[in-house]
Amino acid sequence: MRTIVQISLDLTTIADALETAEMAIGAGVDWLEAGTPLIIAEGMNSVRALRKAFPEVPIVADLKAMDGGWSEAKLVAKAGATHVVVMERAHKETVQEVVRAGRDFGVKVMCDNMAAEDMVAAAARIQELGCDFVVHHIGYDHRRGIAAAGGPMPSPLDQLREVVQAVSIPVQAVGGLSAEQAMRTPEYGAPLVVLGAPLVIEAHAFRAAGGDTEKQLRMICEHVHAYGEVGPKEPG
Repeated sequence: MRTIVQISLDLTTIADALETAEMAIGAGVDWLEAGTPLIIAEGMNSVRALRKAFPEVPIVADLKAMDGGWSEAKLVAKAGATHVVVMERAHKETVQEVVRAGRDFGVKVMCDNMAAEDMVAAAARIQELGCDFVVHHIGYDHRRGIAAAGGPMPSPLDQLREVVQAVSIPVQAVGGLSAEQAMRTPEYGAPLVVLGAPLVIEAHAFRAAGGDTEKQLRMICEHVHAYGEVGPKEPG
């Protein structure tokens, strides 16, 4: 599929999310993500507000769904999301229910392998369960805990090639990547580039980062889009 830049709106107010989204779209970002903090703080109103403001832009709802899969996926679809995130660590029935809802309501399913003991095997399971995308994810608390204990900082790049090779659906890598690392994920075969903390969002405060973010985003988008087609075709 063609390379895609997705911005993670891990903010806590609709006003901040809309302001950041407008800047991001102006800089060339392709997809908007209603981040988990935004959904917790503002619920489906955040998705509705993004859909109203950006009627033609794909919107990912990062629910991190763990149960009640069909009903939760229906909620985000009715609110205007085009993609929904479910956790691979959920019961397989939950993942299957999100997939069923995706088919019923026309949303794509992104499945997150965070906390899997074998992340490569988890990616293969995600594909077997009928999901459309793999989110290869090293969690924020996990990274901080290992760093505090003096261990080597884990990165989604550590196994990204193996994850990409294990599946025939598109992959995105998430978790502590610098802007430079995120821009290089298409070189690993992962066409979906996600930008969030610390470039766009201050992770500790859930607020927009300072500096000339729009200029940097524009440069990143131009670099990522220059890769063209990477990995498998986007699911139809």
